[in-house]
Amino acid sequence: MISTLNGTIRSLSNERLVIEVGGVGLSVLINPLTSSGLTLGSQSTLYTSLVVREDSLTLFGFLTEEVRNLFELVQTVSGVGPKVALSIMGALSPEDLSRAIANEDTSAIERVPGIGKKGAQRMILELKGKITDLGSIGSYKGHQPPWREQLTSALVSLGFSPKESDIAISNIVNDLHGDDMDPATMDLSELLKLALASGKSARG
Repeated sequence: MISTLNGTIRSLSNERLVIEVGGVGLSVLINPLTSSGLTLGSQSTLYTSLVVREDSLTLFGFLTEEVRNLFELVQTVSGVGPKVALSIMGALSPEDLSRAIANEDTSAIERVPGIGKKGAQRMILELKGKITDLGSIGSYKGHQPPWREQLTSALVSLGFSPKESDIAISNIVNDLHGDDMDPATMDLSELLKLALASGKSARG
């Protein structure tokens, strides 16, 4: 896996650059945000992700390791490929994306070209709890309240997958907020009963 490149920028546009490493020019796909942080002819380091397809090997480049890691993580979401992931990294900083997912803010994610409301909801569902594991993004762990972490652990220990746990918890949070109730003020045992009931109905 090619994870970093250090060399001279020989060609630069908003969507692609060529970086010369050891006498070899490598073509790397980038977004306008990455392009704006580079200068033609400069010695630069890129954090890269190699996407392998049957008919191609494509390098995607970023200015920081944090953004590169996030680029790879968002591709674990159903329906998000490398091109859409590149757009996401250009439209939202790691902090903005982390905050949007933690606060279930679909409108912030919908600003990304190619992401509609359903896509934004799917990203929140599939990345909630995962995005806090990425380096300095971990500073946003505070958005994942202790009761939610405890409830997730309890559900997983009872046979739920992390994804099923998230769905069940999100459902009861929506129900409780609709009744003007704060889950943080409730006993874990009560929350577990509600989540189990929600999870059973979701499982059919």
